[in-house]
Amino acid sequence: MPGTIDARLKQLGIELPQAPKPAANYVPFVIVGKLVFCAGQVPVWNGEVRFKGRVGDGLSVDDGYQAARLCGLNLIAQAKAAAAGDLDRVRRVVKLGGFVACAAGFTDHPKVLNGVSDLMAEVFGDAGKHARFAVGAPSLPLGVAVEVDGIFELS
Repeated sequence: MPGTIDARLKQLGIELPQAPKPAANYVPFVIVGKLVFCAGQVPVWNGEVRFKGRVGDGLSVDDGYQAARLCGLNLIAQAKAAAAGDLDRVRRVVKLGGFVACAAGFTDHPKVLNGVSDLMAEVFGDAGKHARFAVGAPSLPLGVAVEVDGIFELS
């Protein structure tokens, strides 16, 4: 029986990708007490890498926003796996950290990371409001434009 969050995803027309497998020697999430620490997620849709390049140098802020949103979908997929398939167990999105591969002098990192923040608010409502950081980097793994990690609280 689908829960409240699964019903909201369906109502919003949001499909979750498969939770990505680790690309190296790490685990996709670690649970400590009621907190789930999700490893950094990149814009991959069911194994297909998307949004390669640097924001402000070939990719627009909107491209970065969409890349961050896709990272967020992967974070939600990881949180769902950590919660044994029950997203209603997510009590709070605690913190998100985002890295934006960008051109020198680029300063709109917060606008890019709004892609993941807006998604969390859409999906989890008030429980989706979180602390966050957004920083720039000259490059990211696989040449992607954005990487986001997250901390979730479970019931």
